Amino acid sequence: MENEGYKTHISRQFNDELDQVRSHTLEMGGLVERQVTDCVVALIELDVSKAEEIRRNDHIVNAMEIRIDAECARILAKRQPAASDLRLVLTTSKLICDLERIGDEAGKIALHAIGLAESGDETRGFVEIRHLGALVGQMVHDALDAFARLDTEQALQVAQADKKADLEYASALREMMSVMMEDPRSISRIINVIWALRSLERIGDHARNIAQHVIYLVKGKDVRHANLTEMADSIKD
Repeated sequence: MENEGYKTHISRQFNDELDQVRSHTLEMGGLVERQVTDCVVALIELDVSKAEEIRRNDHIVNAMEIRIDAECARILAKRQPAASDLRLVLTTSKLICDLERIGDEAGKIALHAIGLAESGDETRGFVEIRHLGALVGQMVHDALDAFARLDTEQALQVAQADKKADLEYASALREMMSVMMEDPRSISRIINVIWALRSLERIGDHARNIAQHVIYLVKGKDVRHANLTEMADSIKD
């Protein structure tokens, strides 16, 4: 689908409204992407000030979701869009929900960073956090880029990367279980790490959801419950 598909309305104001909702969504996405990057850094470096800033910024993400959702509702009521325009509004409404939840998971990781910092410096589990954090952070970036460029190939790559994220998460969990069995005194700290890993895995899931929304937007095909092979088939012309 070409971007020009959103530029052919008789009403210039309608064009502007569609452009605005896409712009605001990408602005929200940029903030959420930074939240994901920062929460991983805060956890690895036990940076309490950065973690607290992430927690404080959560209300900004929430406010953005409410504003964009209201913009979508106004377009539906006023313009009664059809075809690709309707898909854009519906996709945006779903996509910002996933972005808000990514922000929530980043806030949870920040909270675990604060808890770990208060209990004393310990690096067990941080290698796993770094690896999974880098992977899901890239997934979020690529999913948003796919939305910005209406790129279904990139969206498919994000969905494929989610399989790798799931495997890394499972491997990290096994490693953390081994650490707890070797040293029962580490249990309380490792539990914080495990919950942070869980939040990262959930961020990957939401990035995959965004990728699926992009495929629906461009191709008009609902792939929320499709496997990777079916998703690949759906983007073929």
